Amino acid sequence: MHNSSWNDLITMIEGKKLNYQPVGFIIDSPWIPGWYGITTVDYYTSDELWLNSNLKAISTFPETWFLPGFWSEYGMCTEPSAFGARMIFFEKGFPHAEKLLTSMEGVDSLPQPNVKTDGLLPFMINRLKNNEKAIVNAGHQIRFAVARGPLNIASFLMGTTEFMMALAMDPDGSHKLLKKITDFICDWLSWQKECFPSIDGVLILDDIIGFVGEAEFNEFIIPYFKKIFASTGVKVKFLHNDAEGLITAKNLKEMGINKFKFSFNHSMGLIRDLAGPEVILVGNIPARDTLAAGTVQQVDEAVKKAFGEIPSHERIIWSAGGGMPPGVQDTNIHAFIEAVKNYSK
Repeated sequence: MHNSSWNDLITMIEGKKLNYQPVGFIIDSPWIPGWYGITTVDYYTSDELWLNSNLKAISTFPETWFLPGFWSEYGMCTEPSAFGARMIFFEKGFPHAEKLLTSMEGVDSLPQPNVKTDGLLPFMINRLKNNEKAIVNAGHQIRFAVARGPLNIASFLMGTTEFMMALAMDPDGSHKLLKKITDFICDWLSWQKECFPSIDGVLILDDIIGFVGEAEFNEFIIPYFKKIFASTGVKVKFLHNDAEGLITAKNLKEMGINKFKFSFNHSMGLIRDLAGPEVILVGNIPARDTLAAGTVQQVDEAVKKAFGEIPSHERIIWSAGGGMPPGVQDTNIHAFIEAVKNYSK
């Protein structure tokens, strides 16, 4: 993030008011390569193209907060690679990791990754080290340690349907897998922070937590997320869950989360009521159907609707209800930014 944006984010975390309404988007490999005019493989394999495309995004939209900012990632292959998953990369499509587990009986043989050496993790760290000087020279710092969440990673290693069945049929095995993954995430976040002392934020992305009921949430999610968000002692504790998020929203405080990105299917006011006044909300117009596929007028109408859903506009970063999807054009991003300015007057 740009240093000034980061300082303003900390101001919000501390409960102070800004004199403007910030706009922020999560940007990564689903959007940046196509927008910049390169292949996904080019983006993953060239430090120069990765850096220049991110720099172009921040220069094209200088008022926008890009979260987490200069995200070093390899799509959904990132974390599974450390466990030994076979990775499938496509020139223009999204990569994916093949399943490692056919049942919970294989959890004991699943390795506990060394985050300094295993899979793609050293490449992620080295990309940031190679480009840190250029990032700093552009007025930014590496501010976030990032990882997918434990249920998200479990679904990659086992398959979403199989893992959801295991939560119901084999709770002991599910706990064993989630503990192993949670320990890995804590190690990975801590290693990122050790490599880059400027990090004072954590971003965890996990949509699978939106697919369980309240009892399962209390058993399989709260204890592991509490451990993850407490593991590094950072100021900014950011959760992305753009699936069903009502149970999540009312448990954010217990999990130690102070910043929440959620589904556009939930109104701003409802999430505020559930999350409480202290949490920074990040949202909330439809990412694919409006920001990517809609007209400028539809973007404006969606922003107006979001503003009308909540009486107080404090502690909000206006965004899409999800990451930046493929195909979003400059005109719609500019329209979003202008709409936020107009409706915040």
